[in-house]
Order: sequence, then structure tokens, then C-alpha cells
Amino acid sequence: MDAILEMRGITKEFPGVKALDRVNLAVRRGEIRALVGENGAGKSTLMKVLSGVYPAGSYEGEILYEGQPMAFRGIADSEARGIIIIHQELALVPELSIAENIFLGNEIARYGVIDWPETRRRTASLLAKVGLRENPDTRVEDLGLGKQQLVEIAKALSKKVRLLILDEP
Repeated sequence: MDAILEMRGITKEFPGVKALDRVNLAVRRGEIRALVGENGAGKSTLMKVLSGVYPAGSYEGEILYEGQPMAFRGIADSEARGIIIIHQELALVPELSIAENIFLGNEIARYGVIDWPETRRRTASLLAKVGLRENPDTRVEDLGLGKQQLVEIAKALSKKVRLLILDEP
């Protein structure tokens, strides 16, 4: 199997609750996987383990990514490997533009100054990839929820994503 991801025997406990009990998950390149279950089944917990929200050492089991064992200490570790998670709660700043949200923390700069024309150009390209026809300068608060979710996906694509996780999109 050409798995990009394997999670083996993942167990995660909270005080008085075993949220995950020896869970296994494998995802092949190009595959779309859906985790379906009722509220409290552990779907979000499993994705938080994978993305480093719950760091290595806070759970039992092993994560193999592209065949290599991983011990993510935080989200920055998993994102550096191309694993991007979009949580149920959108991480957008309503008062900022689409372009500002997409590149927040990863600003495109030239000579130490934000390169707005390039930022807008890249934003337009990313929006086209997700089928969203909006001006990059549009404030996020002026978009409906569905369009905001597409902005989140465009933001993930800006980070050189290799494995995209959508937690209840």
C-alpha cells in the first residue's frame, strides 16, 4: 500500500474518559477518506492527535507519515510536513480581507515590506483553485459561511499542503 499516512494503535485518554482506544487509520495518496460517527465518537480527537494539537507523548500509538515515524510537538511541526487541518471553528479574522487572512503569518514581503500586488495575485490564483470568484480585498465578514470555508481551504493550499484534513467542513 502506498500510504501517505498510517496511524496505529492510537489511544488518547482524558480524566475519566478514553476518547480513542487503539484506533488505526491508513490513507493512500490521492485518496479521500471520511470518518463518520456520532458526536463524541473521537473523530476530532483523532485529527487533533494527527495535527499536533495533542502533542506526541499525550497519547499512545504511532504515526507514520510518508513511511517515517512522526512525533509532532505542535501544529507547526505537522504543517511543516504539509499536514494541514481546517477545524470546525474557522480560523479567520472577520475584519481582515481574504488576502490578509490567507497569508496572515506568512506574508509575502519584498525588501521588508508586504508586497500587496503579489499577495493579491497569489490570492486570486488560490481562490480560482477552489472555485471562489471574489475580490482578494473583500473582507471575510462580508462572505457567507460556505465561502469562508473555501477561503480556509485556499489558505491551506497556500501552505504547500500534502495532506488536507477537514474537521466537519
